[in-house]
Amino acid sequence: MPEINRLDSTNADFGARLDALLDRLPERDSQVQSVVADIIADVRVRGDAAVLEYTRRFDRLDATSLEALEIPRERLKAAWDGLPTALREALSTAHRRIRDYAERQGLQGFSFIDAHGNELGQRVTAMDRVGLYAPGGKAAYPSSVLMNAVPAKVAGVRELVMCVPTPDGIVNETVLAAIHLSGVDRVFTIGGAQAVAAMACGTQTIAQVDKIVGPGNAYVAEAKRQVFGMVGIDSIAGPSEIVVICDGQTDPRWTAMDLFSQAEHDEEAQSILISPDAAYLDAVQAAMDERLAELPRAGIVRASLRARGALILVRDLSEAVGVSNHIAPEHLELSVADPDALLDEVRHAGAVFLGRHTPEAFGDYCAGPNHVLPTSRAARYANPLGVYEFQKRSSLIRCSPEGARALAPIASRLADAEGLQAHAASARDRR
Repeated sequence: MPEINRLDSTNADFGARLDALLDRLPERDSQVQSVVADIIADVRVRGDAAVLEYTRRFDRLDATSLEALEIPRERLKAAWDGLPTALREALSTAHRRIRDYAERQGLQGFSFIDAHGNELGQRVTAMDRVGLYAPGGKAAYPSSVLMNAVPAKVAGVRELVMCVPTPDGIVNETVLAAIHLSGVDRVFTIGGAQAVAAMACGTQTIAQVDKIVGPGNAYVAEAKRQVFGMVGIDSIAGPSEIVVICDGQTDPRWTAMDLFSQAEHDEEAQSILISPDAAYLDAVQAAMDERLAELPRAGIVRASLRARGALILVRDLSEAVGVSNHIAPEHLELSVADPDALLDEVRHAGAVFLGRHTPEAFGDYCAGPNHVLPTSRAARYANPLGVYEFQKRSSLIRCSPEGARALAPIASRLADAEGLQAHAASARDRR
């Protein structure tokens, strides 16, 4: 039977044990920070030449120019055409559903006239250029290509630039097909911190972007952290997470596999089941033992459950939601008879999956909402990736002569109080 932590909310040490499991913000490795800082500094100075050097060193790809590492549209189209029909249809359906959902998300501008005839409002515009990072080493996720590119396209971003590493020149055809389907404008086979630096700083071949989105390894995450401010970023994503709240009536085999669906990502992923039914927790652990043999990544699942997983016994479902709110998980399944009755109590979750027939896996691929979600308790303050992440808001102010006369004494008095005489004089000039 797989080893997994067992917690009971009635125990005096429950809070401390839970927080210990949630304490997952890793100490940033000083060596990683230093290496990334050096790469970014080098790319800022030498541009293409530095990117080519690091690509030779880390991905074992030798090229004389960055243009040689750009994938032409014809190659992307060939990957799409070469996919098995069933896979092509699955990608197309997922793309359509993600787009349909995204098209309902856009921010809206507004304007109104105040009592003095001043026009006040907000204007919404899309970013000019966005950089997308797609993992391409040990992991290759065509679903992430769709989730990152589609909302940017719906937002109206003028140009999408994607970097996807291809170590030893090995490409993933499904990833290339997803890039084609998403309408990405330029694609380069570069990865790691050098790819982030190229998009953030700009080089002779790759123009500087306004924002960088997409997951990557520790070096990519650290590079995004270091270039933030030079460009925008989506987030510093941590390992994947799931919390399942169950009333004890869902098939324990289903719940076991739902927990596995996150644990199989990597050893740092977190899978937690919360229930007021102790016998059900036992049943799920037994089902885990039974179903683990089905998984090629069973070793990763075992390590994840042992280090970060938990089966938590609570007094009732209301307490279960309270515990979940403290966790603020990336994914929350309400696997209960009446999920809507609990939903009003849920305050912090990246995505909520309602009912026994709604596994988190649907959200990862084809339900429609974005699977790029806040992790590491960031759901307390952060949002899923969406169209709004690729839009900017500008305030609009147009004063009438009467409005200027009404605002001038207010602004000038406040400016005088702050000791900013030019501000005060500028305001008084409009009286």
